[in-house]
Amino acid sequence: MTPQPNPEVGAAVKAADRAHVFHSWSAQELIDPLAVAGAQGSYFWDYDGRRYLDFSSGLVFTNVGYQHPKVVAAIQEQAARMTTFAPAFAVEARSEAARLIAERTPGDLDRIFFTNGGADAVEHAMRMARLHTGRPKVLSAYRSYHGGTQQAVNITGDPRRWASDSATAGVVHFWAPYLYRSRFYAETEEQECARALEHLETTIAFEGPSTIAAIILETVPGTAGIMIPPPGYLAGVRELCDKYGIVFVLDEVMAGFGRTGEWFAADLFDVTPDLMTFAKGVNSGYVPLGGVAISGAVAETFARRPYPGGLTYSGHPLACAAAVATIEVMAEEGVVENAARLGTEVLGPALADLAERHPCVGEVRGVGMFWALELVRNRETREPLVPYNATGEANAPMAAFASAAKAGGLWPFVNMNRTHVVPPCNVTEPELKEGLAALDAALGVADEYTE
Repeated sequence: MTPQPNPEVGAAVKAADRAHVFHSWSAQELIDPLAVAGAQGSYFWDYDGRRYLDFSSGLVFTNVGYQHPKVVAAIQEQAARMTTFAPAFAVEARSEAARLIAERTPGDLDRIFFTNGGADAVEHAMRMARLHTGRPKVLSAYRSYHGGTQQAVNITGDPRRWASDSATAGVVHFWAPYLYRSRFYAETEEQECARALEHLETTIAFEGPSTIAAIILETVPGTAGIMIPPPGYLAGVRELCDKYGIVFVLDEVMAGFGRTGEWFAADLFDVTPDLMTFAKGVNSGYVPLGGVAISGAVAETFARRPYPGGLTYSGHPLACAAAVATIEVMAEEGVVENAARLGTEVLGPALADLAERHPCVGEVRGVGMFWALELVRNRETREPLVPYNATGEANAPMAAFASAAKAGGLWPFVNMNRTHVVPPCNVTEPELKEGLAALDAALGVADEYTE
């Protein structure tokens, strides 16, 4: 895994990208994508031979790292046997992937509808909920992200929604618990939980329970800040859904498949939803795959009534073969247990130590291999290091932090005033310590912007 410099090839790759690739979520002339030459395990490298420890896991999907040999081999073997087949047939890789996923989902979420990724999983979960209940509305949280397709982005609660928000999508947003920046003037987790649930029930009452098909929540919000829900909150939402006949949907696209030190984050809270979306870590992102895990009650709605939805590549054999191999690797190599142990014994304590030494760190929160550092200008006032949705010069402190991390060989996950620490779930302790040392140095740069 020694990167071999080849700057001429790198320049050609960059030139072709800039001439022809249209990048997501970007002003095309203001970006400078890194040309990546290769990746292995927890690292990737560029054509100049610079290697980076990836504390972002791609977009939080390489749960078993890059190029795991057993997953690569499974894709190769499946390609030699059957590269593709239409979704209406029973195919071994698809059936086995569904079985392995259903074995690990909570409760009776035993039917798996495969999609191409997380956003269309959310789209189909919303469609299922509306058809199952005959109701039009969906409630979702501010500070959430559910995907970039039309329904998923309307359900989303961050600024990426704004440009596409039609105000006619039948979506109503509410405040979920977030004690560090409480909307409920709470001082304890117990207060935050109780007041957030009261706020949600009031929202249900004023919107009209008979109009609400679903409440969707990220079990642990990901891109929005890794806010661990307080004890009792998800159980309380489950009770509200049961009380009013609302479908409870948990979005585990980012939190699932070992990220929180459990197969699914729902297991941390002993809660079973009616529908659960997944993607990303199901096969470490090696081939696009997502899906909806469906409860018996919702599945029964479509036992003799056709479900009006599908995708050409639903349950694609290459993607499903990668999922089978990934789940088997995670089980055989103790990847979920590794994430839990290192999160508790190494990452959590080390991040707490960084918070004590760096005035820019307002709060550390997380579990497993799923952590966020909230960066602030002033710990007392909790003023964010950069304003909400900052761009350009207003975002200079976070840009300086990110540049310092990369200069130190660490590729960070940065969003608004936060950096997320989300390495592969099979990261090693020495790799974590290497990354933490680079993070320590980069936080020193962010400290320069504090008051």
